[in-house]
Amino acid sequence: MRINWHLAPLLFFISTAVHAQLGITGSMQWDKMDIQAVLSLKLADSNITIPSGRSRGEAIINSEYLTLIRPAILGIQADSSSALADLVQRGELRMDELDELALSARATPPYLSPDLLNLQASYRIDLPDLSAALIRHSRPAEIRRTLIPAPASDYTGIIIIASSPLPVHGMKGSASIVPCLFPKIWDTDMNLIFERNMLERGQKIMARYAQRSSIFYDSPSGLSPEITPLIGLKPLRIFACGLFGDTPTDLIIDAEDVMQIISSEANRRLLREGRVLIIVDDSALKISFNG
Repeated sequence: MRINWHLAPLLFFISTAVHAQLGITGSMQWDKMDIQAVLSLKLADSNITIPSGRSRGEAIINSEYLTLIRPAILGIQADSSSALADLVQRGELRMDELDELALSARATPPYLSPDLLNLQASYRIDLPDLSAALIRHSRPAEIRRTLIPAPASDYTGIIIIASSPLPVHGMKGSASIVPCLFPKIWDTDMNLIFERNMLERGQKIMARYAQRSSIFYDSPSGLSPEITPLIGLKPLRIFACGLFGDTPTDLIIDAEDVMQIISSEANRRLLREGRVLIIVDDSALKISFNG
């Protein structure tokens, strides 16, 4: 498309004015695996009166939605080495794929804020759909097995507790885990136990995240009703003993715990089906943004 450079200053003024009138607030919520956002248009600053100007206000919100939501999506941590922005830059993920995800958000029709000063619209983007776009293998990789199986019970899910700061492999000091779409699991000898290519075809996520109170719930199982569909009523509970990665997203677990998983076909299947719950500090579950 050719640009009329004589109109460029006017276009820049219009764009700047729109952004001054329109803002976004929201959060990335790892326990719910979604992004929730609200776009707000200042009616007075936009010279819009309701009801006559409502359609113009809605048009402004719709036209600027992608521009405002993109930074939140691009900032999502994919794995220990990359955010989604890095994947786009390297050509491993296309921007139009992310835009398609953003446009598939569950949206509420624009509504007036309680103080009647803003026209707002709410959006919810499901992260499993994004994660699924990055799982491209047609056949899952094999999960490590033991030559001599150890006695192991069959479990309904795997809980890895990493709610406190942990030592980071290869670095001095400790850190809190950073949630991501594809957290790998390693043993203490740094053998890879679980990564995204081990997921069965059709599975959308490797693991989910929850707060500590969800496994100390006032119920016979001690588990909250929100997490039981994922990990069942008889999960294996493991304490992580370290973290790994440029960004500390990956978990290190003890060899004895690894044996409980890989010695049983039923337990290996839990990994292939993504029936893994990672317990993190409450502060890690919600990342707010605005613009």
